[in-house]
Amino acid sequence: MPRVLFLGDIVGRPGRSFVIERLAALRDELSADIVIANAENAAGGAGITQKIALELLGAGVDAITLGDHVWDQKNFENEINALEHVCRPANLPQANPGRTHLIVEKDGFRLGILTVLGRNYLALKSDCPFRTADAKLAELKSLCDAVFVEAHMEATSEKIALGWHLDGRAAAVVGTHTHVPTADGRILPGGTAYLSDAGMCGPYASVLGRDVGSVVATFLDGMKRRFPVAEGDVRISGCLIHMDIMSGLSVGLQRVELAK
Repeated sequence: MPRVLFLGDIVGRPGRSFVIERLAALRDELSADIVIANAENAAGGAGITQKIALELLGAGVDAITLGDHVWDQKNFENEINALEHVCRPANLPQANPGRTHLIVEKDGFRLGILTVLGRNYLALKSDCPFRTADAKLAELKSLCDAVFVEAHMEATSEKIALGWHLDGRAAAVVGTHTHVPTADGRILPGGTAYLSDAGMCGPYASVLGRDVGSVVATFLDGMKRRFPVAEGDVRISGCLIHMDIMSGLSVGLQRVELAK
């Protein structure tokens, strides 16, 4: 029975350094067959570079997903096509570079992986995540044994609605973007593993990974300022999903959290 480890948003140097340091041991401990990580905040807290992507892949990440910060780092739009194990959100405009899904194979098990952006409170132009997910599931049906869908969304209601919409069709629907791990992990009636947010891999002595003082000051006076990546209480946060190769659905989900 394949076991898929998903790591929530990797934030800045503290997050990516801890993932690189501990992933091999964590993978062994959990007997994870496939590791997926959202790394859209891995470079200075916003975006990713080719160099960082290769470092994470070299440390044992099998697939890297991205979100609304996909193009934040200069020149990444010219690097992404060379990264075979990295996909951008599937519902961005078709003219955007990058892969709209990935297929990872392990011991004969083929897992399709894709991300859809939400359309509530996110600035990037994107197509309907529900219709995009429908189209991608139809496209991947004959190519994969199961499909993992990442819901990169701000609104919890949008994530939950997508989970119900895909129940019985996707093996898993796991939320990212808000950086706060939720306690609603479950297997929906149709066999889809669901979690509203996997949390982040980064510093929890922070405000969503950023320096507490800077963020609080902006809430107090409304002035714009830089929000440096914080440093303290670094953790790895995510979930482990037990998938059934015969049905293409899931039979178990558990949250994963590891403190430095």
